[in-house]
Amino acid sequence: MNSRSSPAPVLILTYGNPSRGDDALGPSIFDMLESHKCSSGDLDDVDLLTDFQLQIEHAVDLEDRECILFIDAGVSCIEPFELQQLRPERDDSFTTHAMSPASVLSVYQQINNSEPPPAYLLTIRAYKFGLGLPVSEAATENMLKAFQYIVSGKWLKSIHH
Repeated sequence: MNSRSSPAPVLILTYGNPSRGDDALGPSIFDMLESHKCSSGDLDDVDLLTDFQLQIEHAVDLEDRECILFIDAGVSCIEPFELQQLRPERDDSFTTHAMSPASVLSVYQQINNSEPPPAYLLTIRAYKFGLGLPVSEAATENMLKAFQYIVSGKWLKSIHH
């Protein structure tokens, strides 16, 4: 349990639908990271959050952070995963129930009248999103590699080059 009254400097925000095959990668890696954080004492400077999809309210979760890492499954990234820096961008997703990370950053910018913290998207290569399907073996392997990358701190080192 976190005894801090203020948010951790880093927020890892995963999202995806556990009932849609490889779309469960976000919630699955969240469970792995939470278990690792509890058992190892690592990731003390990280808050973890997960949801089915990004919403306008997630802009508030970005406040008082030094860095944000969004994690999602995707079919158009390289294997096993891809890390990219995000910029605030108002796109059509702000009018739907699910938002893109760039659109969440744009909402943050609007409500706080300031630039959001540096934000990145780690997309884990996925393959099948059918309703009721389990996570595929190939996507699970990609998720395990992404998990190792995150807990090793390599992603933080790569963004502070």
